[in-house]
Amino acid sequence: MTATQTQPDFAAIKSRQQATWSSGDYAVIGTTLAITGELLCEAVDLRAGQQVLDVAAGNGNATIAAARRWAEVTSTDYVPALLERGRAKAEAERLSVAFQQADAEELPFADASFDVVLSVFGVMFTPNQEQAASELLRVCRPGGKVGLASWTPEGFIGNLFRTIGKHVPPPAGVKPPALWGSEARLRELFGDGIAHLAVNRRTFTFRYRSAAHWIDVFRNYYGPTLKAFAALDEAGQAALNADLTELIERFNRGGAETLLVPSEYLEVVATRR
Repeated sequence: MTATQTQPDFAAIKSRQQATWSSGDYAVIGTTLAITGELLCEAVDLRAGQQVLDVAAGNGNATIAAARRWAEVTSTDYVPALLERGRAKAEAERLSVAFQQADAEELPFADASFDVVLSVFGVMFTPNQEQAASELLRVCRPGGKVGLASWTPEGFIGNLFRTIGKHVPPPAGVKPPALWGSEARLRELFGDGIAHLAVNRRTFTFRYRSAAHWIDVFRNYYGPTLKAFAALDEAGQAALNADLTELIERFNRGGAETLLVPSEYLEVVATRR
């Protein structure tokens, strides 16, 4: 006898995730991560005039970085408010960018439409990882590049996900987002759809005033943390706060005066077969 595995209800999970990312204001967090988009555009050796798609773009860090390099950029996300944040940034810098609401698992573009497909801490949160990876490859032309920045399972944010999961369990059957930060998992996801995979472990350092400051910002503006606290009663919130404080202090390299928390992420350039 073998147990029959039940397929997760990806539509319901995605609906809840969309509500999560629509809560708070991710742009407050995303702005601090701008350097990762700049580095990724250098990693893919982006060229002026290339057709570039930013998937699950958030507030548009990779979008803006690519547009600064004179690429023809289409920026997508399934949260309209985040697209508006990206649009405001592009207008402030007088950059020409096309913004379009889109689901990373059902991209509304023809096969091989783009020279470069980017995602910075975005596509990693899709519930159906296999479908999302397939879409990234589908819209990228043969010989084109898929550039990703994803938090690793071993790094600070990977630990953050597990800490939150102790208090508010993630949806059953959905693979952890940080698996996108694993080379082995990426090779599974992309399979023979790629000719080459270049992987670079990088570190982004969160720079905040204190652990309490970090928690305050993430509790108010980062959807997953905001929703986790909202799901708990007063005692549960206190317990989560204590665990987050312990985690942050364990990673802190700033001493008693400030907060410097290194967080490892995987910078990936996959060449489409």
